[in-house]
Amino acid sequence: MQPAVKPFLKWAGGKTQLLPQINKLFPNQLEQFDTFAEPFVGGGAVVFYILENYPLIKNIIINDINSKLIKTYIAVKENPLELITFLEELQHKYWELDYNRQRLFYIEKRKQFNSGKLNSTELASLFIFLNKTCFNGLYRVNKKDEFNVPFGEYRKPIICNRSIIGRLSELLQKVTILEGDYTCTVKFLQGRSFIYFDPPYKPVSDTSNFTAYSTTGFDDTQQKRLASFCKTLGVESKWMLSNSCNGDDYFFRKHYRNYTIRQLCARRSIGAKASSRGSVRELLITNY
Repeated sequence: MQPAVKPFLKWAGGKTQLLPQINKLFPNQLEQFDTFAEPFVGGGAVVFYILENYPLIKNIIINDINSKLIKTYIAVKENPLELITFLEELQHKYWELDYNRQRLFYIEKRKQFNSGKLNSTELASLFIFLNKTCFNGLYRVNKKDEFNVPFGEYRKPIICNRSIIGRLSELLQKVTILEGDYTCTVKFLQGRSFIYFDPPYKPVSDTSNFTAYSTTGFDDTQQKRLASFCKTLGVESKWMLSNSCNGDDYFFRKHYRNYTIRQLCARRSIGAKASSRGSVRELLITNY
């Protein structure tokens, strides 16, 4: 039996640590469902778990509004060997350098990444490289959609994990990969569907507002729009949604009235500030 596959990216809000709690709350008889969709795929921990543990689900859909993230998923799916070659070269060069040269190398690659002059596999390789070498694995862009996370000071991070990329490429062969607003996934739902929503979280305070994964943002208006969208899903659709827990949870109790709302304890290792990492509580909302 192969070991459980891990996401190939660090990702703020990634669900690897929460999976042992989340998977117990999946719909009953999930193995008999026709479709699984993840409209905010991010690091992909949940979809990869589904692919490994529920192989009978035939229709798998992932989506994200982050164009470069989606191009990276496509490269893993379609060009894993070329991607591995690029990543091994980047890792070899990076590991050879001293600290100051690593920092300059990082800045150079970040500039190339933002240049818009790369082919799809080069873009994907730099996406992964920057993810492994930037500060705390964050993904953040400015208003020009330029990645602007500073150097992370990691001496010898694993930039290329050949076995993980190879295994994920195999799993992704049955997956429909979309890029755009989360609502675009609805027309791909077939039969009994399970949708897992993991949107940018509503900040628990003004200082914790870190949701700049794309230039579009995800404010309270967007949170309300998502709640309204969930209500439009048909009776054959079971859905689960993760979000932040900010004390009284009035916002979510108001907009997800009549749904089941649970609190989970999560551990966060990615955040812009050290104070934002550690144990936190999260909400898990379901329509079942």
